[in-house]
Amino acid sequence: MHSLSLSVQQQLCRSRLLRKMKSFDMEKLTLGSETVDSELYLALGVTESGKGVTGTHRLLSLLSSLLERSVQKNEKLLDSMKKKDVVTVFHGLRAPTLSIHQYIDRIFKYSSCSPSCFVVAYIYMDRFLQRTDIYLTSLNVHRLLITSVMVAAKFLDDAFFNNAYYAKVGGVSLAEMNRLEMKFLFTLDFRLHVTVETFKSYCLLLEKEAAGGYKIERPIQVCRLKESWPKKDEPKHATTIARYSC
Repeated sequence: MHSLSLSVQQQLCRSRLLRKMKSFDMEKLTLGSETVDSELYLALGVTESGKGVTGTHRLLSLLSSLLERSVQKNEKLLDSMKKKDVVTVFHGLRAPTLSIHQYIDRIFKYSSCSPSCFVVAYIYMDRFLQRTDIYLTSLNVHRLLITSVMVAAKFLDDAFFNNAYYAKVGGVSLAEMNRLEMKFLFTLDFRLHVTVETFKSYCLLLEKEAAGGYKIERPIQVCRLKESWPKKDEPKHATTIARYSC
């Protein structure tokens, strides 16, 4: 009975998402043509001409640095207050072995989503945290990342992988991936639309991270990665995913 209700809830969730997406005029993020904006987007690698390895890797590094600083700040705050964070479906029992930077690189490598998705994913994460009492910590940042990127890819990109594929990329089960997506969407009240102005403001925030010269990254740790085998139901162009458990 429980599995049936969960299945129905998942179907309702996806139906509502489609209706919400259709209710918008599905305007794609048309990035400004002004010189300042163009240079900003080009530098971060979110425009077509800025999708090169250097530009994109810079975006991923800046996002990783920003999230890493937030995690360290929040964990220090919780420790000083001797306060425990609210436990949610996004919390793991222990911090994953992959650093935030390594995890973002992994998602980018296997998801093939546009660089803009990572900016929009960060916007979604910020909205999610503002609507809850949750602190961004090493116990929840990875699951929030894979969920927000997947939702951003579905909303922004013309082509994207299904939940089963993202579950393998993120190192979680399909059932857990579905639960994470539902919780994330309902918390956001399915408000996925992002204006160009909002997108630009978060790009500027990332650029400030570069100006601040922050370079925070955990020491690389040995991860248990095994090469998995391709499945017939996966797209032919999909890269073989190295196994990882979050």
